[in-house]
Amino acid sequence: MKRLKVSGVCLNQTPLDFEGNLKRVREGLRQARAAEATLICFPELCLTGYGCEDAFFREDTTQKALDSLMALVPDSIGLALCVGLPLIFEGQLYNVSAFVADGKILGFTPKSKLPGTGIYYEPRWFKPWPGDRVGEIEIQGLKIPIGLQLYALGDIRVAIEICEDAWAADRPGLKYYQHGVDIILNPSASDFSLGKSVIRQQLVCDASRAFECSYVYANLLGNEAGRIIYDGEILIASSGNLLARNNRFSYRDTGIQIAILDLQHSRNRRKKIFHHPPCQAEMSCVHAQDDYPFQCSEPPSDKISESSVIEATEWEFSKAVPLALFDYLRKTHSQGYVISLSGGADSSACAVLSAASIWNALDELGMDLLLEKLRHIQLNTHAPLESQLITCIYQTTENNSIETLESAESLAKGLGVEFHLWDINPLVRSYTHLVESALGKTLTWTQDNLAMQNIQARTRVPALWMIANVKNALLLTTSNRSESSVGYVTMDGDSSGGLAPLAGIDKVFIRRWLLWAEKHLEIPELASVNQLNPSAELKPSGESQTDERDLMPYEILNFIERLWVHENKSSAEIHLLTAEKFPEYPTQEYVQKYIRLFNRNQWKRERIAPSFHVDTYNLDPRSGFRYPIINGEDSSTPEA
Repeated sequence: MKRLKVSGVCLNQTPLDFEGNLKRVREGLRQARAAEATLICFPELCLTGYGCEDAFFREDTTQKALDSLMALVPDSIGLALCVGLPLIFEGQLYNVSAFVADGKILGFTPKSKLPGTGIYYEPRWFKPWPGDRVGEIEIQGLKIPIGLQLYALGDIRVAIEICEDAWAADRPGLKYYQHGVDIILNPSASDFSLGKSVIRQQLVCDASRAFECSYVYANLLGNEAGRIIYDGEILIASSGNLLARNNRFSYRDTGIQIAILDLQHSRNRRKKIFHHPPCQAEMSCVHAQDDYPFQCSEPPSDKISESSVIEATEWEFSKAVPLALFDYLRKTHSQGYVISLSGGADSSACAVLSAASIWNALDELGMDLLLEKLRHIQLNTHAPLESQLITCIYQTTENNSIETLESAESLAKGLGVEFHLWDINPLVRSYTHLVESALGKTLTWTQDNLAMQNIQARTRVPALWMIANVKNALLLTTSNRSESSVGYVTMDGDSSGGLAPLAGIDKVFIRRWLLWAEKHLEIPELASVNQLNPSAELKPSGESQTDERDLMPYEILNFIERLWVHENKSSAEIHLLTAEKFPEYPTQEYVQKYIRLFNRNQWKRERIAPSFHVDTYNLDPRSGFRYPIINGEDSSTPEA
């Protein structure tokens, strides 16, 4: 029996933090070595960080990455590992994983499938590797092979698929299988989105079954560069069975997952269905030195089986966004969060998620490690952290209701955050009188409805920015994807902020999540929030303003949005599908209204504060959906 102990490593890296990134790689290596792992898989581009963007073009970026790799090589004595970096070969830039064994670089495997849609833009920086070619690169006088190849550790054949490579139909794994691969490593930078983990697990298990091998998947962790969240997932499978999976969304910078592979079992299964040619035939195979210290391990005492219960998306949301907020806070050296707490769903969700970022970190790290993570902030350990890090302000006008004030006050008290009540009516009147004097006319709700609404939202902003500046805190803007979709947001009003945690998720999900949070996060104060009908509260109370009365039912809005943005349906198709789905509503009117509002409000979406990608798609033009600001889209109902 041939058994091998392997490890996947997840890392919370930061783009261009070469010293810190190398330190965290070494810590992962130390943990894996301490667990007696022999083969170790690190995430994609972990020496530079995945999100370097156009800094990948800088020569010093690739040189420093190569310097980090060379510094890491001596640490590989007695084991083998793959580690990711950008590499220049023949004047072109490639996304590669270096395979290092026992103090020697055996080769570089480049990525052949580059994602270029949605939040990904890899073809801007990297070249896809051309087919089965194996070239040779010289580094510090050493000639090292580069290309799709097998690596031989004794008689064990190891290969690498980098992230997107595994999601393509003509994936490299097919060729590796034909040449008798035993283990495929998948270093990844795979974004978190709701429910994606289930797909990943299926992908890993199916690959190990289809290729009759073992498969090790290791992802990045946390909020690396600002927008993308990584869940730090590590998956290890063999012959279709999931052997091990770690806990995702850790607040630690480094994590490992270990499994013991029964290589002979996979080989015996493969012999029954496929007789592979010798390792040297057709595909290049690089051998480690003959005395490579392969260690056979004892059989595992028990096997980690796949959980029968998949986490609900509400749970994932409650873990992913707080982790991203915490990382954003510490990596930008901000000293807290400031939230305009209106008492409604969106701002309440931002407050809960901000508090959860502290709760989750404290639960996992304990006070000492949490303080080390936030060492740039002077915190009093004898006072609640929530009250020191989160500031909520309710700014009232004559159009706000007592219900939303009570809702905001109650939630702030329940969360234990700092809370302020400001009356901005005098400021709103001052601005109104200023404009009336300039124009020589009285503004009315009949003729100047939009201006009268917007001045209230804009008047709230200067003091919010001021308190954020004084506290050196992060001002969170609370608008969601549904509002951004149709421009239901006041520019330089409720759109203002340094970060938009909810801009990638729809209103229906947020309202459902708040019901989940009331129960599962044990926040009874959310009951009052969950009973309110969403409203901007910018019109006189007698008009009974609600969001859905201004727009349309959110369920219909989100249905149209998904067809228009995510599924790229034509207006004719959307009219038909929406009428079939919601026959009791005036869907023709709603579809026309949605497309009209979407087309005229791209300029607002261009100004969205940085937002987290948490769903299968988002509207951020810098990381999701690109659309012309000026366009001539026809939204009329097509003729029969």
